[in-house]
Amino acid sequence: MDIQQFDIPRYLAALPLFQEMTPAELQRLATGCRLRRYARGDTVFRVGMPCEEFHVTVTGQIKLFAISPTGQEKVIELAGPGVSFAEALMFTDKPYIINAQALADALVLSVGKAAVVREIEDDPRFAMHMLAGISRRLHGLVHDVQAYSLHSGMQRVIGYLLHSLPEDGSSSGHADCREAVALNVSLPVSKATIASRLSITPEYFSRVLHELEEAGLIRIDKRDIHIPNAARLASHTLQ
Repeated sequence: MDIQQFDIPRYLAALPLFQEMTPAELQRLATGCRLRRYARGDTVFRVGMPCEEFHVTVTGQIKLFAISPTGQEKVIELAGPGVSFAEALMFTDKPYIINAQALADALVLSVGKAAVVREIEDDPRFAMHMLAGISRRLHGLVHDVQAYSLHSGMQRVIGYLLHSLPEDGSSSGHADCREAVALNVSLPVSKATIASRLSITPEYFSRVLHELEEAGLIRIDKRDIHIPNAARLASHTLQ
């Protein structure tokens, strides 16, 4: 993809946050945007850096994570194409409190705070869209806390396998998978990264996958996982 030829206003128009903006507004917002390439392993930002923009993953995968005092990494979120991050923090006038790193070659669009504030001042509807996006992210974090507190490791893995499907854009996990349909999941990142996201060890994550395979609920081929019957997998922990 040629960055010089990338149509930023057109891309912004396809994102839920900006869909109701006029072409003129999109053109104006685009002047406050930067498009940057990151190679696998590159840092997008780190704890302590000034936060003067929020970001949208255009291509690739960005890992948001924290490091404990003992050096242990905790993955907070995996931001794939179309996913935005750091919106709320941008308004706090405080530095980044987490780290962001490219897990694969990535293209990231950064939207400057000054451009966002200008649009909020000109159109209150834009402020409402920003609030809605931040609320969705907060809802997702609350859902994660509930899962870590109330669900077993097995339930978290099953929820991830069903929730990570492209066809399921909700945050309800596997609760809506009631049909006996066959599905395919391709793990977007390493098992260790997914395990950290689910607050379990990589060894436990692999063990659960093998237990599910032995039970005939999934078939594993490297990073590709075939689910013969989604409803049966979803109800596995209820039996």
